[in-house]
Amino acid sequence: MDHIVDATGLKCPEPVMMLHAAVRRAEDGDVVVMRATDPSTLRDVAKFCEFLGHELMASETLDDQYRFKIRKVV
Repeated sequence: MDHIVDATGLKCPEPVMMLHAAVRRAEDGDVVVMRATDPSTLRDVAKFCEFLGHELMASETLDDQYRFKIRKVV
């Protein structure tokens, strides 16, 4: 099941806080898709996944928006 986090227009630390809440609600193996506009999310989402052991499946920039796909790993 995919979970969607729309953090467009929000600044650090709110996007990662929203991502963390979505990952907590997700089941093992679920995918969380996040959209954001704050450039710091490029660094923060990668560090979040590295620190907590989740899989950063994709990270892309489209115009002024950043999109991430994260698979929850327990």
